[in-house]
Amino acid sequence: MLGNLPAETTSFVGRSVELATLDRLLRGHRLVTVTGPGGVGKSRLALRAARGRDAFCPDGVWWIELSPLCDPELLAATVADHLGVTDQTTRTAAEALCGWLGDKRLLLVLDTCEHLVSACGHLIGELLQTSPGLTVLATSRQSLGRPEERVFSLGPLPPEGAALTLFKQRAVDAVPYLSLKSFETPARAEAAAAVCRRLDGIPLALELAGARLRLWSVEQLAERLDSRFEVLADTRAARLPRHQTMRTTIGWSHELCAPLERLLWARLSVFAGAFDLEAAEEVAAGGPLAPEAVGPALAGLVAKSVVRVRTHRGRAGYRMLDTIREYGRQWLGELGEEAAVARRHAERCRRLARAAEAEWMGPDQVEWYERLAAGHADLRTALDHLLAADPDAALDLASSLWFFWFCCGHLREGRGFLERALALGPGPGPRRDRAEWALGMTAFLQGDMETALRHGRRCAANAAGPESRLRAAYLLGGAILMPGDAEGALDVLTPAIDAADDDLSPGLALAALARIYALTNLGRIREAAAEATWLRDQCASRGERWMRAYADYMLAVTALALGRATEAAEHVRAMLTGKQLLHDSFGIAIGLDLLACALAARGDGEEGALVLGIGQEYWRTVGKAQMGAPRLTAVREECERRARAAVGDQAYDSAFRRGARAGLDQGLSYALKGDFAQGS
Repeated sequence: MLGNLPAETTSFVGRSVELATLDRLLRGHRLVTVTGPGGVGKSRLALRAARGRDAFCPDGVWWIELSPLCDPELLAATVADHLGVTDQTTRTAAEALCGWLGDKRLLLVLDTCEHLVSACGHLIGELLQTSPGLTVLATSRQSLGRPEERVFSLGPLPPEGAALTLFKQRAVDAVPYLSLKSFETPARAEAAAAVCRRLDGIPLALELAGARLRLWSVEQLAERLDSRFEVLADTRAARLPRHQTMRTTIGWSHELCAPLERLLWARLSVFAGAFDLEAAEEVAAGGPLAPEAVGPALAGLVAKSVVRVRTHRGRAGYRMLDTIREYGRQWLGELGEEAAVARRHAERCRRLARAAEAEWMGPDQVEWYERLAAGHADLRTALDHLLAADPDAALDLASSLWFFWFCCGHLREGRGFLERALALGPGPGPRRDRAEWALGMTAFLQGDMETALRHGRRCAANAAGPESRLRAAYLLGGAILMPGDAEGALDVLTPAIDAADDDLSPGLALAALARIYALTNLGRIREAAAEATWLRDQCASRGERWMRAYADYMLAVTALALGRATEAAEHVRAMLTGKQLLHDSFGIAIGLDLLACALAARGDGEEGALVLGIGQEYWRTVGKAQMGAPRLTAVREECERRARAAVGDQAYDSAFRRGARAGLDQGLSYALKGDFAQGS
């Protein structure tokens, strides 16, 4: 299935009628919202319903979890990130989404919209208006208020049926010595049924209760639940409202935790996304909760189903469900620790960003990319906190992440944070200069050369050391080069490079790359090839991938210029492999154009047309085709001319359309393997 649906890690119980109803609604309407109280199973039902829609959605079924997102201004960017739309223009994220989705037939699942109701409603309205093949399935505690919306209100599970089955299964999952046969005696069966009735069949409440069977028998659980609810229930009502049932169950689970577990629960609520043990120790330890006590307390919360754990590549990651996180956040406020814990969380993000920046040019580059991508929601949370509490620290964090904004497709978001931090941050000085450079870099790759030139000149004037001079030279030289002034770019780049030592810093690598590009534009091909070989070898010796891929790209350019088309194709495929690891859509797009050119140059016109079609889809995610750069546009036009000359217009157009329909990931796979017969 094309898309990104998360795996279902536990069994799905009941809901056959609800699934059939939801399926019918999705067949007939373009916006369906599943509503209901927290813990009733909205997300799980939406996930199961979405799995059955792939036959109707040739462009995929895409899941966007919104619970970690606090800023409604970043909603469209978040949706774009999940869809792989890394638009690198100055358009708004919503405009980029509308443009990309215009001819797509897909299902978009927006999970947990209740804290962003207005923003979700507005964005969905825009997308539905411009994208006739789009269907949206949302989950929320309230409707989105759209006129085209169909609301499906989800209730609890029937206490005597599916709820009882779910309770037993979750209890068996949580308690190793239990089995389904454990509930077969009449007394236990009646006690289990009583638990389900008391908890109104609410799935999350049943899961939390099932975890208590580690300590009590099911009969003891039923008795204690009865006592708990009798104290809290209004004597004038026969039952508590369902949302109060859920809150009471969470509160009861909270009271049954050990004191250090309750403290950890509250402090962990600061995490917007997943976290590991190291992060929990750094952020949540303090006072009575010593660092060495965090692990045992976290294990206790996992055992009680308060925290969920998932292992990826041998590393355990933890997260809380929204309803449970909300309770912890309220408790954190009652403890008076919100500001202190938020500060520790932000400081951890700053340390993480600095470490990643320091090691970005080394062998752990891909791992750092994956760590930062996984922690993206928490980086946003930290930046939002620091912008309000400590603008100087916000400036430091935003500029430390320059490589994440520039290299990993988050230009618009990075530019927004940098502009906000600079508006609030300190006056002239090294930290501000660093942020100005990072801001100029985002503008440069967005094609905003006027802004890039302005910041480049300012950085060049303020540069105080070799590295800052190299970085400023790249920004200023690149902004001069892209519109076509290669000689002017060399005048900026060459003195900075000549004054540097041989240690491959980020600034030297960037400046060297820009100089190689300028040399090729001037026809100094053998010089460019020699310098590209040096840069590639330097990167390879350090295990670096992002810059090495661009060195491979320039080697492909020079090989093609020297008439060695097969060698050029080999270099560009090496480049695409590196860019695929780092999800660099801009790099993939220019690489596919060059691969197509190499294929056409060796006489494979139909294959070249197919790759150009694949490349067009990547350019659509990036935004402006070839970024408007004359040299990149010339590469693409020369490829099309050669391919049409080789196979004729009809064969070219047919192959191009096949490439454009292949899908991003599948198309790139075809291009890397050269398996064009399968791609057709």
